[in-house]
Amino acid sequence: MIDQSSTDPFALARDAADHIAQQTSVASHDIALVLGSGWGEAAELIGETTHTLQATDIPGFAAPAVEGHVGTVRSILTPAGKRALVLGARTHYYEGRGVRAVVHGVRTAAAAGVKTLVLTNGCGGLQEQWAPGTPVLISDHLNLTAASPLEGATFVDLTDLYSPRLRNLAREVDPTLDEGVYAQFTGPHYETPAEVQYAKRIGADLVGMSTALEAIAARHAGMEVFGMSLVTNLAAGISPIPLSHAEVLEAGQAAGPRISRLLADIIGRL
Repeated sequence: MIDQSSTDPFALARDAADHIAQQTSVASHDIALVLGSGWGEAAELIGETTHTLQATDIPGFAAPAVEGHVGTVRSILTPAGKRALVLGARTHYYEGRGVRAVVHGVRTAAAAGVKTLVLTNGCGGLQEQWAPGTPVLISDHLNLTAASPLEGATFVDLTDLYSPRLRNLAREVDPTLDEGVYAQFTGPHYETPAEVQYAKRIGADLVGMSTALEAIAARHAGMEVFGMSLVTNLAAGISPIPLSHAEVLEAGQAAGPRISRLLADIIGRL
């Protein structure tokens, strides 16, 4: 495994993109997707998978540490003739590999020519009307990790980070979609009821352990970002039952076919 702390992260991303291009014979990809808990089936519906690479064979990537995530990178040809790169090896901040590792997939996608990034996750919901299995568009985020993928005097405007254009396109597919603000905590422990109430008071509707850092890196790379969460459980203190990762997986499996079809239909319009 490469020690990313001592390596130029953008050079490493270019190496990874070059490896993907060589192995797939696809010079450039148009769309990249990070499929979180519950979203994995969408890869089968987007188009024809022409190449599947083991993430650990690609410079800078590691095997996923979370059950429910796959350790592959797939190149998919959509019916519209676009190329989609599905990044199944997501690194979470709580794994302790550093922020560079968390956003390496995003930077690799940018180096591979991607202009549109789709970020998905499974998360806790703070709105009681969002039952487990509800998909929610991400309109903005609260980065509560006390970290950033940007280093040095790198100033990036995050206004409209989550593309209004793409959210409107998603509502053309499903007009019932709600939207909300996603708060990224560090994890891996779930939030306490007090932390959930704090997040709610500062504007959060959704809480989880991914996405925000990746979205910041994507904006820095010039990509248009579309984010969607799957509410897998009501957050601590709102839910009447204790939280568990098994509950997250169960909710994701139950909602998987429906939300994957929804996401594939949205991707078809990009």
